[in-house]
Amino acid sequence: MSGFPWGKFVLSTFGIMGVGYVIMKGTTPTPEQTYAAMSPDLRRKVDANRSARLARENATQQQAAAQLNDPDAQKPVWADSSRS
Repeated sequence: MSGFPWGKFVLSTFGIMGVGYVIMKGTTPTPEQTYAAMSPDLRRKVDANRSARLARENATQQQAAAQLNDPDAQKPVWADSSRS
């Protein structure tokens, strides 16, 4: 054998990673805590960005639903189309 204490090495490695994870979980604020700590001006900006993102997602979903219902969607783009 090589004489290297693999068991002790693996155990200490996992111990260090575990301590780091516990420290991270204990000190990192939740999204709600971060939002509550923001100034009112930043909250308005965050709310505006959220509403814009939701509007974009809804528009994308509506476009995807319209494309699924399109009978020409099964044909390749370069195929002859009646839409000239």
